[in-house]
Amino acid sequence: MTLGIILYVVMSLYTPVTNVDVGVVDLGGEFLLPLPTKVTTVSVEEAILLRKSIREWSDKPLNITQLSMILWVTQGVVEDVHGWLRRAAPSAGATYPLEIYVVVGEGGVYLGEGKYLPAGVYKYDFRRHSLRLVVSGDVREGLWRASLMQDWVREAPVNIVICAVYERTTSRYGDRGIRYVILEVGHVGQNIYLMATALGLGTVAIGAFYDDEVANVIKAARNEKPLYIFPVGVPLTPHKMTFEELHKIYARLRR
Repeated sequence: MTLGIILYVVMSLYTPVTNVDVGVVDLGGEFLLPLPTKVTTVSVEEAILLRKSIREWSDKPLNITQLSMILWVTQGVVEDVHGWLRRAAPSAGATYPLEIYVVVGEGGVYLGEGKYLPAGVYKYDFRRHSLRLVVSGDVREGLWRASLMQDWVREAPVNIVICAVYERTTSRYGDRGIRYVILEVGHVGQNIYLMATALGLGTVAIGAFYDDEVANVIKAARNEKPLYIFPVGVPLTPHKMTFEELHKIYARLRR
């Protein structure tokens, strides 16, 4: 009995809670996502320990709650300060230059009751925590070609594409704002990594692609410049690591 309790507690530290009630509201061209909430038992320390770039996926889809949580940590609202909406990642002068697109493959996001989010390109609306349809259909082949034929892009059920409107930041900080935008996309990228890890998912940061071709695939606005692609899926082989193993590594390094 005691051993069973101990095993349950230990396993819960590394097992994300993903079997939660999920729901999405279809408003015709806009999908209201499930609201952010606590859905995992993984601590920040554990997520950092387990974070690893993943490039091989199982054939399982994401569920809509998983996608909702990943989008929330990119640009989602975390506080309303007298009408000023503070977001999940820091931004120089709260200029918030980033725009988030989602490329969803056929059968890539499960809604429950045998239904899936229609394949297509969506834009994330941070104010409403929703997805707005931009392009219908599975465009992963085009994104794969635009990203130098990196197979993990085509095979992932979902790709997050982060674009920047540099003028929002450079209008305040001049050329220095370019650096601030690049720093900000790094903050968001780490958020994606850690949330994906906590959810039992995998991702990899991709910066090698043809900017104009990626922009064309997702139909980004002219002033939105692609900076990052994050394929997201269920890892074919989940990464495993414990703090006990880490301590052994440090013991060796300290000799």
